[in-house]
Amino acid sequence: MSSTNGSRVAPQHEVAIIGAGFGGIGAGVALRRIGVENFVILDKWPRVGGTWLANTYPGVAVDVPSPVYNFSFQPRSQWSRFFAPGNEIQRYAEEVVDQQGLRPKLRLGSGAVRGTFDENNDLWRIALDDGSEVTARFVIGAVGGLEQPNNPPIAGVGDYTGKIMHSSRWDHDYDYRGQRVAVIGTGATALQAIPELAKTAAHLTVYQRRAIWIGPKLDFPMGRTLNGVLNFAPLQKTVRFVGNAGVNVGLGAGLAASNYPRLTSAGLTLGETALKAYLFSQVRDPELRRKLTPDYRLGCKRPSISNDYFKTFTEPHVDLVTDPIARFTRTGIVTADGNARDFDMVVCATGFKVMEKGYTPPYPIYGRGGIELGQFWDENRFQAYQGVSLPGFPNSFLITGPYGYAPGSYIPLIESTAAHAARVIEETRRRGATRAEVRQEPHDRYFARMDRRAKRTHLFTQGCVTSNTYYINYQGDGAAFRPSTQLEMYWENRHFPLDDYQYTSVAALVPSAAAPR
Repeated sequence: MSSTNGSRVAPQHEVAIIGAGFGGIGAGVALRRIGVENFVILDKWPRVGGTWLANTYPGVAVDVPSPVYNFSFQPRSQWSRFFAPGNEIQRYAEEVVDQQGLRPKLRLGSGAVRGTFDENNDLWRIALDDGSEVTARFVIGAVGGLEQPNNPPIAGVGDYTGKIMHSSRWDHDYDYRGQRVAVIGTGATALQAIPELAKTAAHLTVYQRRAIWIGPKLDFPMGRTLNGVLNFAPLQKTVRFVGNAGVNVGLGAGLAASNYPRLTSAGLTLGETALKAYLFSQVRDPELRRKLTPDYRLGCKRPSISNDYFKTFTEPHVDLVTDPIARFTRTGIVTADGNARDFDMVVCATGFKVMEKGYTPPYPIYGRGGIELGQFWDENRFQAYQGVSLPGFPNSFLITGPYGYAPGSYIPLIESTAAHAARVIEETRRRGATRAEVRQEPHDRYFARMDRRAKRTHLFTQGCVTSNTYYINYQGDGAAFRPSTQLEMYWENRHFPLDDYQYTSVAALVPSAAAPR
């Protein structure tokens, strides 16, 4: 939108961050490090924390050790358990916002519903759900991957008259104690929720499509002594570094072995044998054990740990159903074998839409020439340079984009991709430019390298394609992960050639109207 005197319109903010979870918080800290102060963090939720604010189901907890799951710039030394419950992780997010001075940058309860790049002014126009608009020179998308609930498309679900909820939208006003409860799904969320629900439900029925590989969980109360030891900052940082390094040494070995299928298969077989032995120690009934044993290889899905999941199915009031669900009725669920059960509450622990058409991104984003991001990915496959940026979408960066996440803790990913975005923004300012856009050739080179590597991993060579893993999307690509170590992810996002981006400018700018509130 040009002004009447022919000069261009300046944006209200230099940067808009979409999402106030850990990704948005990490991006805000990265911006302040390079001297950017005119930025806003937008989020539809009333508080910060993202997935840790949304997911409050019984038993929710982090599955990475608490001393590791924190930002390098603000370690936390006080945890109730080695694997902290979700409310502590959300509280840590609040602590980081306050200590890093981000509270004034927040605009909560304001969800983005559309993003459009204004080519005349080199800025982004972000439409919010209250009808207002925010403009910014740059935008950082920090909407996490675990954002859009995957509600199962089961026939008759609208006819069911009992209580139904997705695990990520838990209704704490509903009292399920003494009731007949069903859980659909046996993934990472169900793993935590099922043992808790079984404690007070009159009867619990779990509908399993595929069993999951589970190992023991080395969890324990941290206590005053351990927390006191971690309060010594150098030691806390050492523990964090060693913990992350330990995960990535194993990951690096696995990726290296991907070039040797027989070696990979032997390693997976060894791990599967150990986990089957753990299952045997928990469940002695051979038929139940058979149902709980996966029919796909270890590593196809997100690894899981629990000390009480298996034992829960040995309780007399807990049933495991492996027959497919045929439909809902007004009072319950019918399986393909015709068996009908009535329930007071049904919990859909069915995960999230990850790298799927219409859900990633969760709202339309229009880049240069009007190209829409979701449509582009659907037609051309999910891709992004270093998991951060795409040609055709100038001044735009992602925190958890395709081929960005090297498996491990999400925190190193956030710090890496946020550093990438900040580095480009800083260079754009240094050059006096108003637009930065990744060049096609380095982008395509990165995509080809990641795609080639992904197709050599065990996900594609050891029979994972049929396991329904979210690591492989509907296009048959492994876009949800970066087939590399987190060390490589860390290094490349901080040392990529700055000329992998093209920097240009528009004419002189005049201020736009004050940001609407």
